[in-house]
Amino acid sequence: MRVWNTSANWTAPLTRRAALRGAGAVLALPFMESWAHSLAKAAGQPTKGVGKPPLRFGIFTVTGGTVLESWKMKQAGPLAQLPSILRPLDFAKNDLLLVTGLAHTGGSENLNGHENCAYKHLTGAAKVGKVGGRRFAGVSVDQAAARVAGAETFLPSMEFGLSNHETVYSFRSADEPVPYEDDPRLVFDRMFRGRTPVVPNWQRRAAAAGGQAVRDSAPTDTYERSVVDAVTEEAKTLRGKLGAADKQKLDQYLDAVRSLESRVERFEARLRLEAADLKNPGPSKLVSPALPDRKVPIHKLKDLVHRDPEKHAEYIRVMSDLWVLAFQTDTTRVATLAVGDDGAQFPGVVTVGYETHCHTLEHQGNAGRPEDADPISREALRQIHLWYTALFAEAVRKMKAIDEGNGTTLLDNCVLMYTSYMADGGHGTHDYPILLAGKAGGTLKTGRQIDFPKNTPVSNLYVELLDRMGAKVEQFGESHTSKHQKFNGRLPGLV
Repeated sequence: MRVWNTSANWTAPLTRRAALRGAGAVLALPFMESWAHSLAKAAGQPTKGVGKPPLRFGIFTVTGGTVLESWKMKQAGPLAQLPSILRPLDFAKNDLLLVTGLAHTGGSENLNGHENCAYKHLTGAAKVGKVGGRRFAGVSVDQAAARVAGAETFLPSMEFGLSNHETVYSFRSADEPVPYEDDPRLVFDRMFRGRTPVVPNWQRRAAAAGGQAVRDSAPTDTYERSVVDAVTEEAKTLRGKLGAADKQKLDQYLDAVRSLESRVERFEARLRLEAADLKNPGPSKLVSPALPDRKVPIHKLKDLVHRDPEKHAEYIRVMSDLWVLAFQTDTTRVATLAVGDDGAQFPGVVTVGYETHCHTLEHQGNAGRPEDADPISREALRQIHLWYTALFAEAVRKMKAIDEGNGTTLLDNCVLMYTSYMADGGHGTHDYPILLAGKAGGTLKTGRQIDFPKNTPVSNLYVELLDRMGAKVEQFGESHTSKHQKFNGRLPGLV
């Protein structure tokens, strides 16, 4: 491989070693983009927020909407007795905030009912659609949160679970949807590439005077460091042999390398923190997901998920454990888990009638008025959503049992949104099922139901959640543009 000098018609040799290592640096970039900016301080100052467990934002979204009369209480107030669909969460009812009356009322172009609901789900966009087959919506609430909270962790955000060409929820920009990883083995590999799972010791980190204990706890011998050092060394040697034009190009390249080097420093600093935690970890025990055998192709696992509720539940459990583990290890502070499938079968879960196909039940069990729907199909849907809640409750129970020190649990330091991409199985977008679990670091008053006026934008809630995650936004989605705009784009009374 040779580098052409356009100004002097001369080529300088570039060694195979440099080329390979240079390629390694390029390939490593997407991973290193996620490293924490607050860990980049060369002086080793304590990182922002260390000592106090950080706030995490999780989304647990299911398919098929809900059965509203079995999801919410008849009137606002304390959660004395949970509605039937939410009853598996009774042990945590003092950690729950049930929010009703919210809707997505934006426009749609060239979409079917499922796509319309999915694209609006986490974006609250004023208009969603397709132009020339290309999707457009808006930045989703999880990605907006990741822009702030993601600077503190290995991965800015995680998106995993079952999603398809219709159920697209997360958007990095208006026309850039984020893919969801459906293989739990690959999710785990992404989380712990180059590092050992460990429970953060937030109190020890706070006590590390001036960061010295962190600096001394691990060597700087990462592969990424060797890549950067090698490329920098070879580039400096090469520079003296180049003409003016190519020197300018090389300087631009070296600027990129220096930026990469800065991200490597953040990565190394974070590894030092975790090396110290390995010697003296936090008080809780790591959640251990039961990952499936790597010899079994993911398509075979997914096929079983769609046909067998027991396998479906196993899949949701392992994905939920990864969701909990991502927060427990501070791998990310923003994670979206999509569970269920409109096309799944639920024999055994559904105990009424003869139909067990979820999508069929969604349409038979919904109508303009609940009393006009087929009552057997509606009861079948209630049973399916009760089943989903029981699995969500398992994850909540685990978070509630994870001690993060200072008398708080992981659940205390989370805000989890349990919801669906549709309001109901008839592609409804009004009165979405939204349950918040966790006290959001003390910024939510839980143990109650709050009713908001009909068609208050869901985007208002997203503004509130982003505010708690540190993103001080004036508006989000249609919070100020909806014809049903209320409360100046906010939601009063959450605290």
